[in-house]
Amino acid sequence: MSKVESTEQLARTSNMMTAMPRFSSLCSLIIAGTLLACSSEPQSKGREEWIQLFNGKDLSGWQAKFSGHELGDNYANTFRVEDGVLKVSYEGYPVFDSKFGHLFYDQPFSHYRLRAEYRFVGEQVIGGPSWAFRNNGLMLHCQSPDSMAKDQDFPASIELQLLGGRETGERHTANVCTPGTHIVMDGALLTRHCVDSTSKTYRGDQWVTVEVEVRGSEVIRHIMEGEVVLEYSQPQIDRESTEAQSLDPDAPLLLEGGYISIQAESHPTEFRRIELLPLEK
Repeated sequence: MSKVESTEQLARTSNMMTAMPRFSSLCSLIIAGTLLACSSEPQSKGREEWIQLFNGKDLSGWQAKFSGHELGDNYANTFRVEDGVLKVSYEGYPVFDSKFGHLFYDQPFSHYRLRAEYRFVGEQVIGGPSWAFRNNGLMLHCQSPDSMAKDQDFPASIELQLLGGRETGERHTANVCTPGTHIVMDGALLTRHCVDSTSKTYRGDQWVTVEVEVRGSEVIRHIMEGEVVLEYSQPQIDRESTEAQSLDPDAPLLLEGGYISIQAESHPTEFRRIELLPLEK
């Protein structure tokens, strides 16, 4: 090899060595960008967009209905928001006097997950029924509030029953009750009013988180601490019930959707979160 050829080869080698870090950096950027794109796409697809039904400020989007009162009359300011908490309060009641109430969200849903954080506080109002001690409910698949009769105590609905424990003994929460309705469980039509879940007992004034997965009439699952504690399907109208008398007799039997409401059954209750995640049908 001549001296000239040797010099030219050294120059070419030097240029290649200089270019390699740039090439390596470019490859690194491409690989990193590819990984970033791959990792960010599932995150955006899997991100859960929960709707805050309770805004933490006021009762916007909600409407009260009390037995014996017109729709929109929030009797004795029972439902109120204080310090960022939605309260069922009986401070304005001398006695309960069967003033069963419900606070309806203003739009219906069919397929969704509903999550609420609640607690029972204080003493039950004088005159409240014994079964309503530390008792409230999230009513699912409700009839519309404007279809209720003025003196109707409960909407035709499926109740996700919330119970607080007594000093001793078991008292499950996330049970199901069926005002004006029936459900199917393990392939059989159930006509009894309430069925207990397998949840543990929650005593005192502790905050409790409950969740329910609702898929039209296909299946409803009650969930506590990540575990399904009750499951049933085919919620349907009980045509013979008192609650059904206010409904259109030609309406479908199966309940594919409906309104959500919060009960007021005589024991003070607080909610600091109520949120909903729509699900695809």
